Amino acid sequence: MSNQTENGKTALILGATGGIGGAVADGLAARGWRIRALTRDVAQAARRRPDFDWIQGDAMLVGDVLKAAAGAEVIVHAVNPPGYRNWGQLVLPMLDNTIAAAKSVGARIVLPGTVYNFGPDVFPNVSEDSAQRPKTRKGAIRVQMERRLRAAAEQGDTPVIIVRAGDFFGGSRANSWFSQAMVTPGKPVNSITYPGKAGLGHQWAYLPDVAETMIRLIEKGDELPTFAVYHMRGHWDGDGRQMIDAVRRVLGHAVKVKAFPWIIVPLAAPFVPFMRELREMSYLWKVPVEMRNDKLVAVLGEEPHTPIDEAVRSTLAAIGCLPAA
Repeated sequence: MSNQTENGKTALILGATGGIGGAVADGLAARGWRIRALTRDVAQAARRRPDFDWIQGDAMLVGDVLKAAAGAEVIVHAVNPPGYRNWGQLVLPMLDNTIAAAKSVGARIVLPGTVYNFGPDVFPNVSEDSAQRPKTRKGAIRVQMERRLRAAAEQGDTPVIIVRAGDFFGGSRANSWFSQAMVTPGKPVNSITYPGKAGLGHQWAYLPDVAETMIRLIEKGDELPTFAVYHMRGHWDGDGRQMIDAVRRVLGHAVKVKAFPWIIVPLAAPFVPFMRELREMSYLWKVPVEMRNDKLVAVLGEEPHTPIDEAVRSTLAAIGCLPAA
């Protein structure tokens, strides 16, 4: 274990080798939590964080999740199928395993949520209680996930925290529009491929800020409702230019802005899982969608918020797009 003073609490992180799961695990560890994490490759995971308690297992196997959850106060459900393959068939069974484990040990479930479970009928301003009528397959599954979590919470023995946020960026491990569509990881940035239309607002969420928000809510614990849902405002790019301008300021030079080649997405979707994801979520680039954080600020006093230039600089450095210092 690390030299960090422990607070006696244990968190099970499902998805600790991914973007948001890894960020939450790192943040909780820094606050003295014992981190237990389920992974299919203990040796590889332990090289990154040898101080974590890595458990060999699979989130698709309820026995593995139950075993890993022993003694945990919190289970962070940030796991996705490898490579997003068979997403529709695997996501709900994995969540059911988490719910079963949380009920067994009396743990709180924490889920990083999205705007996917809302449809255009409630855009552009989306509140925590807006009607959920999604138009996509992924959105429908997100609705089912939250319904199952609400049912578990309302039965009285499984408290839940959900934090919904915009498009993630930041870190080196997250699949995101920023790192997989706008720039090319590992190469200097000479151009930006922007998916949206000029003048159209878009909401971004810096991964470390999302993780910090989730951690502060976890620390609030029993002060929260049994089923607690909060929206983050994140970085609201009101005209679609602010993210581009931040990249230019960080780089210190002009970059060409190209339109995203949406025409190729349907052609590539049958062969490239990420392209299937892009195709399904493309509607979020055609309309402005803004989540307000009034409810979150009322609980935390503020929303964790890294200035945009600092967030972009960190993101570009993490994916190898900045020259070495």
